[in-house]
Parts: sequence; C-alpha cells; structure tokens
Amino acid sequence: MLKWLWLSLLAVVLDQGSKLAIAASMQLYESIQIMPFFKLTYVHNTGAAFSFLSEAGGWQRWFFAGLALAISIVIAVWLTRLKRHETLLAVALALVLGGAIGNLIDRLAYGYVIDFLDVYYESWHWPAFNIADSAITLGVILMLAESFGLGHSKEPV
Repeated sequence: MLKWLWLSLLAVVLDQGSKLAIAASMQLYESIQIMPFFKLTYVHNTGAAFSFLSEAGGWQRWFFAGLALAISIVIAVWLTRLKRHETLLAVALALVLGGAIGNLIDRLAYGYVIDFLDVYYESWHWPAFNIADSAITLGVILMLAESFGLGHSKEPV
C-alpha cells in the first residue's frame, strides 16, 4: 500500500510550508486573531505533545527525534505489509507517517517544533499545534475507527 505515500508527502509539504511561512512573517510569541476562538500564535515547542518534557534540559530533542525516526520506520514497514483492501488503515498510517516526519524535520533542523495553531475559549487555550500534529491526530482517529470496523470490506478471494 505504498501508493498512499503521496499523502505522507502532502502532509510534510503542507506542514513545512506553513511553518516556514509563520517563521518568516511573525515574531516569536506574536498572535494574529483569525476567529473569536482561533489565533495564529508562533511558539517553539522543545518537548512532545502538550509541551511534555519541554524543560528537560535538551536531551529530549534527540530522544523525541529518535522516537519519531523509529516510529516512521515501523509505519513504513507496516504500510508495505498491508493488503490491498486495507485502504483506511493505509490512509491513517500515511497521515501519521507524514506528521511524524514533519515534526522530525523541525527537531533535527532547529531543536524544537514550530507550533502556531491556537484554539481557545475565553482564557482556556488548547496547547498550540501545527499541521503535522493535525495529520497525526487525524491518522490516529482513522486507525481507531478502522479498529472498530469502519472501512472494512470483505477481502477479495
């Protein structure tokens, strides 16, 4: 099911393009109001999801980069072993792979991940995220849906 790698590439291109555009046009911590519940806010995340371990002293850069690389290899191998009828799982894995690679590029190039999507309600803010995080999240949701039977068809005889 390597034919779905174009989706991984699309996720990486959209992710990296958006991050480059934000970094080139905004100052760190600058916010631009888009909607009453959404801003573009340019931040650097040296940790993982929700800034987990962001204050760990630097070792986490290489730990998370290595983890992303290992997960990417596992997903790539998994994609090669999928059957033709496992389309939804292939799409899900391709999205997770693209997101993992997008954030891996940031970690290797800068030592942090560029986040800029800021969703909030009044004073409560969801942690800032990016296109790669969105691809990973959508991929995981699709994997869960597939595990509950969505997208299953009978295997061809």
